[in-house]
Amino acid sequence: MSSVRVRFAPSPTGPLHIGGARSALFNWLFARRYGGTFIVRVEDTDLERSSRQSEENILDALRWLGLDWDEGVDVGGPYGPYRQMERLELYKKHADNLLNSGAAYLCYCSEEELAAEREALMAKGELPRYLGRCRDLTATERASLEAAGRRPVVRFRVPENEVVLVRDLVRGDVSFEGSEIGDYIIVKSDGIPTYNFAVVVDDHTMKISHVIRAEEHLSNTPRQILLYNALGWEIPAFAHVSLILGKDRSKMSKRHGATSIEQYQNRGYLPEALANFLALLGWSPGSEEEIFSLDELKEQFTLERVAKSPAVFDLDKLNWLNGHYIRETDLERLTEMALPHLEKAGYISAPLPAEKYESVKMMVAAVRKYLSYMQEAAEHVRIFFDDDVLIVKDEAREIMSGGQVKAVFQELIKKINVTVTDEIKADEARALLKEVGRSLGLKGKQIFMPVRVALTGGTQGPDLDQVMAILGRAGIVRRLSEWV
Repeated sequence: MSSVRVRFAPSPTGPLHIGGARSALFNWLFARRYGGTFIVRVEDTDLERSSRQSEENILDALRWLGLDWDEGVDVGGPYGPYRQMERLELYKKHADNLLNSGAAYLCYCSEEELAAEREALMAKGELPRYLGRCRDLTATERASLEAAGRRPVVRFRVPENEVVLVRDLVRGDVSFEGSEIGDYIIVKSDGIPTYNFAVVVDDHTMKISHVIRAEEHLSNTPRQILLYNALGWEIPAFAHVSLILGKDRSKMSKRHGATSIEQYQNRGYLPEALANFLALLGWSPGSEEEIFSLDELKEQFTLERVAKSPAVFDLDKLNWLNGHYIRETDLERLTEMALPHLEKAGYISAPLPAEKYESVKMMVAAVRKYLSYMQEAAEHVRIFFDDDVLIVKDEAREIMSGGQVKAVFQELIKKINVTVTDEIKADEARALLKEVGRSLGLKGKQIFMPVRVALTGGTQGPDLDQVMAILGRAGIVRRLSEWV
Protein backbone atom coordinates (compact mmCIF):
# COMPACT_ATOMS: atom_id res chain seq x y z
CA MET A 1 0.00 0.00 0.00
CA SER A 2 1.27 3.50 -0.88
CA SER A 3 1.86 6.07 1.84
CA VAL A 4 -1.12 6.14 4.21
CA ARG A 5 -2.19 9.49 5.62
CA VAL A 6 -5.45 9.66 7.55
CA ARG A 7 -7.04 12.23 9.80
CA PHE A 8 -9.55 12.76 12.57
CA ALA A 9 -11.12 16.20 12.35
CA PRO A 10 -13.54 16.95 15.20
CA SER A 11 -15.55 20.11 15.70
CA PRO A 12 -14.70 21.49 19.16
CA THR A 13 -18.29 22.14 20.17
CA GLY A 14 -18.52 19.68 23.08
CA PRO A 15 -16.93 16.56 24.53
CA LEU A 16 -15.73 13.68 22.37
CA HIS A 17 -18.73 11.54 21.40
CA ILE A 18 -18.61 7.75 21.30
CA GLY A 19 -19.08 7.84 17.53
CA GLY A 20 -16.25 10.32 17.07
CA ALA A 21 -13.99 8.24 19.28
CA ARG A 22 -14.74 5.16 17.18
CA SER A 23 -13.85 7.09 13.99
CA ALA A 24 -10.62 8.34 15.57
CA LEU A 25 -9.74 4.81 16.68
CA PHE A 26 -10.35 3.30 13.24
CA ASN A 27 -8.19 5.97 11.59
CA TRP A 28 -5.44 5.47 14.17
CA LEU A 29 -5.51 1.68 13.79
CA PHE A 30 -5.40 1.97 10.00
CA ALA A 31 -2.44 4.34 10.12
CA ARG A 32 -0.53 2.22 12.60
CA ARG A 33 -1.38 -1.02 10.75
CA TYR A 34 0.23 0.27 7.55
CA GLY A 35 3.00 2.44 8.99
CA GLY A 36 1.19 5.61 7.99
CA THR A 37 0.55 9.06 9.46
CA PHE A 38 -2.35 9.92 11.77
CA ILE A 39 -3.37 13.59 11.86
CA VAL A 40 -5.67 15.39 14.30
CA ARG A 41 -6.95 18.70 13.00
CA VAL A 42 -9.79 20.87 14.28
CA GLU A 43 -12.84 22.08 12.34
CA ASP A 44 -13.62 25.21 14.32
CA THR A 45 -15.66 27.23 11.81
CA ASP A 46 -18.77 27.08 14.00
CA LEU A 47 -17.81 30.32 15.71
CA GLU A 48 -20.70 30.39 18.18
CA ARG A 49 -20.25 26.88 19.55
CA SER A 50 -16.53 26.16 19.14
CA SER A 51 -14.17 26.64 22.07
CA ARG A 52 -10.60 25.87 23.02
CA GLN A 53 -11.94 24.19 26.15
CA SER A 54 -13.85 21.66 24.03
CA GLU A 55 -10.80 21.22 21.81
CA GLU A 56 -8.64 20.37 24.82
CA ASN A 57 -11.33 18.05 26.17
CA ILE A 58 -11.33 16.14 22.90
CA LEU A 59 -7.54 15.90 22.77
CA ASP A 60 -7.43 14.73 26.40
CA ALA A 61 -10.04 12.06 25.64
CA LEU A 62 -8.00 10.78 22.68
CA ARG A 63 -4.87 10.62 24.83
CA TRP A 64 -6.80 8.83 27.57
CA LEU A 65 -7.89 6.19 25.06
CA GLY A 66 -4.23 5.59 24.23
CA LEU A 67 -4.20 7.31 20.84
CA ASP A 68 -1.31 9.48 19.71
CA TRP A 69 -0.93 11.52 16.54
CA ASP A 70 1.90 12.46 14.25
CA GLU A 71 0.63 15.88 13.14
CA GLY A 72 -1.95 18.18 14.65
CA VAL A 73 -2.94 21.31 16.51
CA ASP A 74 -0.66 20.68 19.47
CA VAL A 75 2.26 18.90 17.80
CA GLY A 76 2.49 20.84 14.53
CA GLY A 77 3.58 19.35 11.25
CA PRO A 78 4.51 20.26 7.67
CA TYR A 79 0.95 20.94 6.47
CA GLY A 80 -0.37 23.24 9.18
CA PRO A 81 -1.95 25.23 10.54
CA TYR A 82 -4.29 22.52 11.79
CA ARG A 83 -7.24 24.70 12.83
CA GLN A 84 -9.59 25.78 10.04
CA MET A 85 -9.97 29.35 11.31
CA GLU A 86 -6.22 29.73 10.85
CA ARG A 87 -6.49 28.61 7.19
CA LEU A 88 -8.98 31.19 5.83
CA GLU A 89 -6.53 32.64 3.28
CA LEU A 90 -6.05 29.16 1.82
CA TYR A 91 -9.79 28.64 1.40
CA LYS A 92 -10.16 32.08 -0.19
CA LYS A 93 -7.42 31.28 -2.69
CA HIS A 94 -9.12 28.10 -3.89
CA ALA A 95 -12.60 29.66 -3.83
CA ASP A 96 -11.27 32.44 -6.09
CA ASN A 97 -9.87 29.79 -8.44
CA LEU A 98 -13.31 28.20 -8.69
CA LEU A 99 -14.95 31.59 -9.28
CA ASN A 100 -12.42 32.49 -11.97
CA SER A 101 -12.91 29.16 -13.76
CA GLY A 102 -16.70 29.44 -13.67
CA ALA A 103 -17.06 26.38 -11.46
CA ALA A 104 -18.50 28.62 -8.76
CA TYR A 105 -20.48 31.86 -8.70
CA LEU A 106 -21.71 34.55 -6.34
CA CYS A 107 -25.25 34.12 -5.02
CA TYR A 108 -27.22 37.02 -3.54
CA CYS A 109 -30.45 35.21 -2.61
CA SER A 110 -31.91 36.11 0.78
CA GLU A 111 -32.90 33.58 3.42
CA GLU A 112 -36.55 34.40 2.78
CA GLU A 113 -36.21 33.72 -0.94
CA LEU A 114 -34.42 30.44 -0.30
CA ALA A 115 -37.04 29.34 2.24
CA ALA A 116 -39.85 30.07 -0.23
CA GLU A 117 -38.02 28.09 -2.90
CA ARG A 118 -37.62 25.09 -0.57
CA GLU A 119 -41.27 25.14 0.44
CA ALA A 120 -42.40 25.28 -3.17
CA LEU A 121 -40.26 22.27 -4.10
CA MET A 122 -41.46 20.27 -1.11
CA ALA A 123 -45.09 21.11 -1.93
CA LYS A 124 -44.51 19.48 -5.36
CA GLY A 125 -42.93 16.42 -3.72
CA GLU A 126 -39.44 17.29 -4.95
CA LEU A 127 -36.16 17.35 -3.04
CA PRO A 128 -35.43 20.85 -1.70
CA ARG A 129 -32.43 22.27 -3.51
CA TYR A 130 -31.17 25.50 -4.97
CA LEU A 131 -32.52 26.04 -8.49
CA GLY A 132 -29.80 28.39 -9.69
CA ARG A 133 -31.47 31.80 -9.58
CA CYS A 134 -28.09 33.56 -9.43
CA ARG A 135 -26.25 31.21 -11.80
CA ASP A 136 -26.05 33.59 -14.70
CA LEU A 137 -26.28 37.09 -13.26
CA THR A 138 -24.74 39.85 -15.33
CA ALA A 139 -22.17 42.24 -13.88
CA THR A 140 -24.87 44.94 -13.83
CA GLU A 141 -27.27 42.70 -11.88
CA ARG A 142 -24.58 41.82 -9.37
CA ALA A 143 -23.68 45.49 -8.90
CA SER A 144 -27.33 46.35 -8.32
CA LEU A 145 -27.75 43.63 -5.69
CA GLU A 146 -24.61 44.70 -3.89
CA ALA A 147 -25.73 48.32 -3.94
CA ALA A 148 -28.93 47.15 -2.24
CA GLY A 149 -26.81 45.75 0.60
CA ARG A 150 -26.93 42.08 -0.40
CA ARG A 151 -23.86 40.15 0.77
CA PRO A 152 -23.14 37.19 -1.51
CA VAL A 153 -22.22 33.64 -0.73
CA VAL A 154 -20.15 31.50 -3.07
CA ARG A 155 -22.01 28.59 -4.64
CA PHE A 156 -20.54 25.65 -6.48
CA ARG A 157 -21.99 25.13 -9.95
CA VAL A 158 -23.05 21.46 -10.05
CA PRO A 159 -22.60 20.10 -13.58
CA GLU A 160 -25.93 19.29 -15.22
CA ASN A 161 -27.00 15.68 -15.84
CA GLU A 162 -23.98 14.26 -14.06
CA VAL A 163 -24.00 11.09 -11.99
CA VAL A 164 -21.45 11.11 -9.18
CA LEU A 165 -20.00 7.71 -8.31
CA VAL A 166 -18.58 7.14 -4.85
CA ARG A 167 -16.24 4.16 -4.71
CA ASP A 168 -16.43 3.26 -1.07
CA LEU A 169 -14.06 0.75 0.53
CA VAL A 170 -16.76 -0.36 2.98
CA ARG A 171 -20.05 0.16 1.17
CA GLY A 172 -19.02 -0.52 -2.42
CA ASP A 173 -20.04 1.73 -5.31
CA VAL A 174 -22.77 4.26 -4.49
CA SER A 175 -24.12 6.65 -7.14
CA PHE A 176 -25.80 10.04 -6.72
CA GLU A 177 -27.75 12.08 -9.26
CA GLY A 178 -26.19 15.51 -9.61
CA SER A 179 -29.59 16.98 -10.49
CA GLU A 180 -30.80 16.15 -6.97
CA ILE A 181 -27.92 17.96 -5.28
CA GLY A 182 -28.41 21.50 -6.49
CA ASP A 183 -25.79 24.24 -6.44
CA TYR A 184 -24.49 24.36 -2.88
CA ILE A 185 -22.75 27.01 -0.81
CA ILE A 186 -19.01 26.63 -0.36
CA VAL A 187 -18.24 30.00 1.29
CA LYS A 188 -20.69 31.90 3.47
CA SER A 189 -21.26 35.63 3.24
CA ASP A 190 -18.85 36.26 6.13
CA GLY A 191 -16.02 34.51 4.29
CA ILE A 192 -16.15 31.33 6.40
CA PRO A 193 -16.00 28.15 4.30
CA THR A 194 -18.67 25.51 4.64
CA TYR A 195 -17.79 21.99 5.75
CA ASN A 196 -17.83 20.40 2.30
CA PHE A 197 -15.44 22.95 0.84
CA ALA A 198 -13.05 23.28 3.78
CA VAL A 199 -12.72 19.52 4.21
CA VAL A 200 -11.75 19.07 0.55
CA VAL A 201 -9.12 21.81 0.72
CA ASP A 202 -7.77 20.44 3.99
CA ASP A 203 -7.66 16.81 2.86
CA HIS A 204 -5.93 17.72 -0.40
CA THR A 205 -3.36 20.11 1.05
CA MET A 206 -2.60 17.68 3.90
CA LYS A 207 -2.18 14.85 1.36
CA ILE A 208 -4.83 12.64 2.96
CA SER A 209 -4.89 9.24 1.27
CA HIS A 210 -7.94 7.68 2.97
CA VAL A 211 -11.00 9.35 4.44
CA ILE A 212 -12.42 7.02 7.10
CA ARG A 213 -15.52 8.47 8.72
CA ALA A 214 -19.09 7.78 9.80
CA GLU A 215 -21.79 6.68 7.36
CA GLU A 216 -23.74 9.90 7.99
CA HIS A 217 -21.11 11.71 5.89
CA LEU A 218 -21.78 9.56 2.83
CA SER A 219 -24.35 12.06 1.51
CA ASN A 220 -21.66 14.79 1.64
CA THR A 221 -19.23 12.77 -0.44
CA PRO A 222 -20.66 13.49 -3.94
CA ARG A 223 -20.42 17.21 -3.24
CA GLN A 224 -16.82 16.76 -2.23
CA ILE A 225 -15.97 14.63 -5.26
CA LEU A 226 -17.40 17.33 -7.53
CA LEU A 227 -15.08 19.85 -5.87
CA TYR A 228 -12.07 17.56 -6.29
CA ASN A 229 -12.87 17.25 -9.99
CA ALA A 230 -13.39 20.98 -10.45
CA LEU A 231 -10.09 21.77 -8.75
CA GLY A 232 -8.25 19.08 -10.69
CA TRP A 233 -7.22 17.20 -7.57
CA GLU A 234 -6.82 13.50 -6.94
CA ILE A 235 -9.72 11.99 -5.00
CA PRO A 236 -8.78 10.13 -1.80
CA ALA A 237 -10.15 6.68 -1.00
CA PHE A 238 -13.38 6.83 1.02
CA ALA A 239 -14.54 4.40 3.71
CA HIS A 240 -17.82 5.13 5.47
CA VAL A 241 -18.24 3.22 8.71
CA SER A 242 -21.70 2.11 9.82
CA LEU A 243 -23.73 4.05 12.36
CA ILE A 244 -23.80 3.13 16.04
CA LEU A 245 -27.27 2.16 17.22
CA GLY A 246 -28.72 1.56 20.66
CA LYS A 247 -30.01 -1.89 21.63
CA ASP A 248 -33.46 -0.85 20.37
CA ARG A 249 -31.89 -0.29 16.91
CA SER A 250 -32.43 3.47 17.01
CA LYS A 251 -29.59 5.95 16.63
CA MET A 252 -27.34 6.11 19.68
CA SER A 253 -28.49 8.86 22.03
CA LYS A 254 -28.46 9.86 25.71
CA ARG A 255 -31.39 7.59 26.46
CA HIS A 256 -29.15 4.60 25.68
CA GLY A 257 -26.63 5.69 28.29
CA ALA A 258 -23.57 7.92 28.38
CA THR A 259 -22.58 9.23 24.95
CA SER A 260 -19.23 10.96 25.62
CA ILE A 261 -15.83 9.51 26.41
CA GLU A 262 -15.55 11.89 29.36
CA GLN A 263 -18.64 10.34 30.99
CA TYR A 264 -17.16 6.84 30.78
CA GLN A 265 -13.85 8.11 32.09
CA ASN A 266 -15.59 9.76 35.05
CA ARG A 267 -17.51 6.57 35.85
CA GLY A 268 -14.30 4.63 36.16
CA TYR A 269 -14.08 2.67 32.92
CA LEU A 270 -10.60 1.63 31.87
CA PRO A 271 -9.41 3.19 28.60
CA GLU A 272 -8.10 -0.10 27.25
CA ALA A 273 -11.50 -1.70 27.82
CA LEU A 274 -13.36 1.12 26.08
CA ALA A 275 -10.92 1.10 23.15
CA ASN A 276 -11.33 -2.68 22.86
CA PHE A 277 -15.12 -2.26 22.89
CA LEU A 278 -15.11 0.57 20.32
CA ALA A 279 -12.96 -1.47 17.95
CA LEU A 280 -15.62 -4.19 17.93
CA LEU A 281 -18.36 -1.69 17.00
CA GLY A 282 -18.42 -2.34 13.28
CA TRP A 283 -15.19 -4.28 12.89
CA SER A 284 -14.67 -8.00 13.23
CA PRO A 285 -11.38 -9.80 13.88
CA GLY A 286 -12.57 -12.82 11.89
CA SER A 287 -12.55 -15.03 14.99
CA GLU A 288 -14.50 -15.52 18.22
CA GLU A 289 -11.86 -13.66 20.20
CA GLU A 290 -13.04 -10.45 21.89
CA ILE A 291 -10.19 -9.32 24.15
CA PHE A 292 -7.61 -7.20 22.31
CA SER A 293 -4.94 -4.75 23.38
CA LEU A 294 -4.27 -1.73 21.16
CA ASP A 295 -1.07 -3.41 19.96
CA GLU A 296 -3.04 -6.51 18.97
CA LEU A 297 -5.73 -4.44 17.29
CA LYS A 298 -3.31 -2.50 15.12
CA GLU A 299 -1.76 -5.76 13.94
CA GLN A 300 -5.14 -7.09 12.80
CA PHE A 301 -7.20 -4.08 11.73
CA THR A 302 -8.24 -3.88 8.07
CA LEU A 303 -11.04 -2.05 6.31
CA GLU A 304 -12.06 -5.33 4.65
CA ARG A 305 -13.42 -6.49 8.02
CA VAL A 306 -15.45 -3.35 8.67
CA ALA A 307 -19.13 -4.24 8.37
CA LYS A 308 -21.76 -2.43 6.29
CA SER A 309 -24.49 -3.13 8.82
CA PRO A 310 -25.00 -0.83 11.83
CA ALA A 311 -23.12 -1.56 15.05
CA VAL A 312 -25.16 -2.00 18.24
CA PHE A 313 -23.89 -0.34 21.39
CA ASP A 314 -24.40 -3.04 24.00
CA LEU A 315 -23.72 -1.57 27.43
CA ASP A 316 -23.86 -5.02 29.03
CA LYS A 317 -21.03 -6.15 26.78
CA LEU A 318 -18.99 -3.06 27.59
CA ASN A 319 -19.49 -3.73 31.30
CA TRP A 320 -18.45 -7.34 30.84
CA LEU A 321 -15.30 -6.28 28.98
CA ASN A 322 -14.48 -3.60 31.54
CA GLY A 323 -15.02 -6.08 34.39
CA HIS A 324 -12.53 -8.40 32.72
CA TYR A 325 -9.94 -5.62 32.53
CA ILE A 326 -10.62 -4.62 36.15
CA ARG A 327 -9.81 -8.12 37.33
CA GLU A 328 -6.60 -8.14 35.28
CA THR A 329 -5.41 -4.66 36.23
CA ASP A 330 -2.81 -3.65 38.81
CA LEU A 331 -4.43 -3.14 42.22
CA GLU A 332 -2.59 0.13 42.85
CA ARG A 333 -4.07 1.59 39.67
CA LEU A 334 -7.58 0.45 40.58
CA THR A 335 -7.26 1.96 44.03
CA GLU A 336 -6.29 5.32 42.56
CA MET A 337 -9.33 5.12 40.28
CA ALA A 338 -11.60 4.26 43.22
CA LEU A 339 -10.44 7.09 45.50
CA PRO A 340 -12.46 9.95 43.94
CA HIS A 341 -15.63 7.87 44.05
CA LEU A 342 -15.09 6.96 47.71
CA GLU A 343 -14.37 10.59 48.51
CA LYS A 344 -17.55 11.71 46.72
CA ALA A 345 -19.51 9.13 48.75
CA GLY A 346 -18.11 10.69 51.92
CA TYR A 347 -16.16 7.62 53.05
CA ILE A 348 -12.71 9.18 52.85
CA SER A 349 -11.11 12.60 52.51
CA ALA A 350 -7.88 13.48 50.76
CA PRO A 351 -5.03 13.29 51.44
CA LEU A 352 -5.16 9.76 52.81
CA PRO A 353 -2.63 8.63 55.46
CA ALA A 354 -0.56 5.65 54.32
CA GLU A 355 -2.34 3.29 56.73
CA LYS A 356 -5.77 4.33 55.48
CA TYR A 357 -4.64 4.02 51.87
CA GLU A 358 -3.57 0.42 52.49
CA SER A 359 -6.95 -0.27 54.04
CA VAL A 360 -8.75 1.14 50.98
CA LYS A 361 -6.51 -0.96 48.75
CA MET A 362 -7.61 -4.06 50.66
CA MET A 363 -11.23 -3.05 50.13
CA VAL A 364 -10.73 -2.64 46.39
CA ALA A 365 -9.03 -6.04 46.24
CA ALA A 366 -11.97 -7.58 48.07
CA VAL A 367 -14.68 -6.16 45.78
CA ARG A 368 -12.95 -5.90 42.39
CA LYS A 369 -14.48 -9.12 41.04
CA TYR A 370 -17.96 -7.64 41.50
CA LEU A 371 -17.28 -4.39 39.65
CA SER A 372 -18.26 -3.44 36.10
CA TYR A 373 -16.70 0.02 36.48
CA MET A 374 -14.94 1.73 39.34
CA GLN A 375 -17.77 4.07 40.31
CA GLU A 376 -19.53 0.96 41.62
CA ALA A 377 -16.77 0.53 44.20
CA ALA A 378 -18.43 3.15 46.41
CA GLU A 379 -21.51 0.99 46.84
CA HIS A 380 -19.62 -2.26 47.29
CA VAL A 381 -17.24 -0.94 49.96
CA ARG A 382 -20.09 0.64 51.95
CA ILE A 383 -20.10 -2.46 54.18
CA PHE A 384 -16.66 -1.50 55.49
CA PHE A 385 -17.60 2.04 56.47
CA ASP A 386 -21.15 1.76 57.78
CA ASP A 387 -21.46 -0.01 61.16
CA ASP A 388 -25.23 0.24 60.93
CA VAL A 389 -25.56 -3.12 59.17
CA LEU A 390 -28.91 -3.40 57.44
CA ILE A 391 -30.38 -6.84 56.78
CA VAL A 392 -32.95 -6.74 54.01
CA LYS A 393 -33.36 -10.17 52.47
CA ASP A 394 -35.49 -12.89 54.09
CA GLU A 395 -32.72 -15.44 53.53
CA ALA A 396 -30.35 -13.40 55.69
CA ARG A 397 -32.95 -12.93 58.41
CA GLU A 398 -33.57 -16.66 58.49
CA ILE A 399 -29.86 -17.35 58.93
CA MET A 400 -29.75 -15.01 61.91
CA SER A 401 -32.64 -16.85 63.58
CA GLY A 402 -30.57 -20.03 63.97
CA GLY A 403 -30.22 -21.37 67.51
CA GLN A 404 -26.42 -21.49 67.28
CA VAL A 405 -25.94 -17.88 66.17
CA LYS A 406 -25.49 -16.23 69.56
CA ALA A 407 -23.04 -18.89 70.73
CA VAL A 408 -21.00 -18.54 67.51
CA PHE A 409 -20.71 -14.78 68.00
CA GLN A 410 -19.83 -15.06 71.69
CA GLU A 411 -17.13 -17.65 70.99
CA LEU A 412 -15.67 -15.64 68.10
CA ILE A 413 -15.59 -12.43 70.16
CA LYS A 414 -13.83 -14.29 73.00
CA LYS A 415 -11.19 -15.76 70.72
CA ILE A 416 -10.61 -12.45 68.93
CA ASN A 417 -10.18 -10.59 72.22
CA VAL A 418 -7.65 -13.16 73.39
CA THR A 419 -5.59 -13.69 70.26
CA VAL A 420 -5.94 -10.60 68.03
CA THR A 421 -4.51 -7.10 68.36
CA ASP A 422 -5.84 -4.31 66.12
CA GLU A 423 -4.92 -6.02 62.84
CA ILE A 424 -6.00 -9.42 61.64
CA LYS A 425 -4.74 -11.15 58.51
CA ALA A 426 -7.01 -13.15 56.23
CA ASP A 427 -5.35 -16.46 57.10
CA GLU A 428 -5.72 -15.67 60.81
CA ALA A 429 -9.42 -14.97 60.27
CA ARG A 430 -9.89 -18.35 58.58
CA ALA A 431 -8.09 -20.07 61.45
CA LEU A 432 -10.28 -18.33 64.04
CA LEU A 433 -13.48 -19.41 62.31
CA LYS A 434 -12.26 -23.02 62.26
CA GLU A 435 -11.40 -22.82 65.95
CA VAL A 436 -14.91 -21.58 66.72
CA GLY A 437 -16.30 -24.54 64.81
CA ARG A 438 -14.17 -26.99 66.75
CA SER A 439 -15.07 -25.41 70.07
CA LEU A 440 -18.82 -25.54 69.39
CA GLY A 441 -18.92 -28.73 67.34
CA LEU A 442 -20.27 -26.82 64.32
CA LYS A 443 -19.25 -26.87 60.67
CA GLY A 444 -19.23 -24.71 57.57
CA LYS A 445 -22.29 -22.56 56.95
CA GLN A 446 -23.47 -22.74 60.55
CA ILE A 447 -20.49 -20.52 61.38
CA PHE A 448 -19.61 -18.64 58.21
CA MET A 449 -23.08 -17.50 57.15
CA PRO A 450 -24.24 -15.84 60.38
CA VAL A 451 -20.86 -14.14 60.74
CA ARG A 452 -21.13 -12.87 57.15
CA VAL A 453 -24.64 -11.55 57.69
CA ALA A 454 -23.71 -9.85 60.96
CA LEU A 455 -20.67 -8.17 59.40
CA THR A 456 -22.10 -7.22 55.99
CA GLY A 457 -25.88 -7.55 56.11
CA GLY A 458 -25.94 -9.99 53.19
CA THR A 459 -25.36 -13.61 52.27
CA GLN A 460 -23.01 -12.88 49.36
CA GLY A 461 -20.07 -10.61 48.72
CA PRO A 462 -16.34 -10.47 49.30
CA ASP A 463 -14.60 -13.44 50.89
CA LEU A 464 -15.36 -13.47 54.60
CA ASP A 465 -11.72 -13.66 55.62
CA GLN A 466 -11.03 -10.51 53.56
CA VAL A 467 -13.98 -8.74 55.18
CA MET A 468 -12.67 -9.61 58.65
CA ALA A 469 -9.14 -8.48 57.76
CA ILE A 470 -10.46 -5.11 56.57
CA LEU A 471 -12.77 -4.51 59.55
CA GLY A 472 -10.05 -5.45 62.03
CA ARG A 473 -10.54 -6.54 65.62
CA ALA A 474 -12.54 -3.48 66.74
CA GLY A 475 -14.86 -3.54 63.74
CA ILE A 476 -15.62 -7.23 64.03
CA VAL A 477 -16.30 -7.10 67.77
CA ARG A 478 -18.44 -3.98 67.44
CA ARG A 479 -20.72 -5.55 64.80
CA LEU A 480 -20.96 -8.97 66.42
CA SER A 481 -21.76 -7.42 69.78
CA GLU A 482 -25.00 -6.01 68.35
CA TRP A 483 -26.29 -9.62 68.33
CA VAL A 484 -24.99 -10.87 71.64
